[in-house]
Amino acid sequence: MDRFQKVRQLADELLPAAIEFTQRLVRCPSLGGDEKGAADICLAEMGKLGYDETLRDEWGNVIGVINGQEPGPTILYNGHLDHVPPGELSLWGKYRPYGGEVDVVEVDNRDASGKETVQAIHGRGAADLKGGLACQIYAGKLLLALRDAGVQLRGRYIVTAVCLEEPGDQVGTIQLIDDTFKKLGWDYDGLISAEPSSLDIALGHRGRVEPVVSVHGKISHGSAPWLGINAVYKASKFIDKVANELPQRFPADPDLGRSSIALTIIKASPGELCIVPERCDINFDRRFVPGETPESCIRELQAIIDELAAADPEFRAEVRIAEEVRTFYTGKTVTIANKKSAWKIPREHPFVRAMAAGLEAVGQEVRYKYWYFGTDLSKVVGDDRRPAVGYGAGQEQLIHTPAEMLRTDYMTQSIAGYAAGFLKMMELPREAFRVD
Repeated sequence: MDRFQKVRQLADELLPAAIEFTQRLVRCPSLGGDEKGAADICLAEMGKLGYDETLRDEWGNVIGVINGQEPGPTILYNGHLDHVPPGELSLWGKYRPYGGEVDVVEVDNRDASGKETVQAIHGRGAADLKGGLACQIYAGKLLLALRDAGVQLRGRYIVTAVCLEEPGDQVGTIQLIDDTFKKLGWDYDGLISAEPSSLDIALGHRGRVEPVVSVHGKISHGSAPWLGINAVYKASKFIDKVANELPQRFPADPDLGRSSIALTIIKASPGELCIVPERCDINFDRRFVPGETPESCIRELQAIIDELAAADPEFRAEVRIAEEVRTFYTGKTVTIANKKSAWKIPREHPFVRAMAAGLEAVGQEVRYKYWYFGTDLSKVVGDDRRPAVGYGAGQEQLIHTPAEMLRTDYMTQSIAGYAAGFLKMMELPREAFRVD
């Protein structure tokens, strides 16, 4: 039996324990900023499985390390501990959002073109992302078993379970890499994300920035509006140009699609009866493709402000990138801008080819995709210029919904896929980890 046949065998053997571990994680609510319980479970599990090192950083992120017997690349396997709220409980039907029930059910096939009857774990976070994280942790156990059997491992396999991913600003992963790793004197060569991909290799997604435009007016009593300047009326001119003119100039990417902008929040101040508003704040969700940046998106909005101000002396406005103060369950806080880079990695990249070769070696059909949603890989590929891909057992059409579930047959495949990918990546030369 070669090592990849052994990988498939071990993945089958480890599945029951991985399912039970996932159930425990699902049954432990871990909304953003309150992930301690899930972090404790992960630390204990990695310790029980025999990881060489485990630690919790000051931000609450969890790290588990498996060391190879020989020098080689450091590959991060990344998932997140938090989940979105369960929403309206009545919509979950016979399942409980934190129940972690396992049964046989009809669920989408891989490309969502039909249904299949398979075993699945139900509950909030099962697919996004506790089941994927469990598979990465148990792939580590698989590598430990190979190492014990005499297989020579090179480099380091590091599982990183981060906090506060769901708010969308990458703060957990940013603090992990830019703060914790620097303090430890660690670096990394590439990353595999467990974000839902239906076992496809995800190669990119659009970037995101949240501009806030503040339009100013002049307050007056509502009975005498001519004495004031209505900020909302002024803002309506801006909104019209953003909605009807700006998208006509948006570029498109052959893989990621077209850039877009959506108005998401509008607030008038002071927002009281009988008062003409003196300020109108407008939040936008701007998605952009490679070649654009958060800063270039802001400049486009500033150009509209300048155009309106030139035509109307009473028009006054400014634009900025929204910032949030994020508080970790450890008590640490950080202010972070709501932005993330667009990124793509070509399927011909050595890192991608190694992942594909690993999947093929354990009998999996290789398919590729691009995400609609954003992930922490913006930090890795877009900012740090390290290779990364997504590969997860979750199905993205089910996440953030009351129908969230995770196919256990996909768990078996992803455990094998993570381990096989590492076996191929550990053989890559140093220059294979460059991103142009």
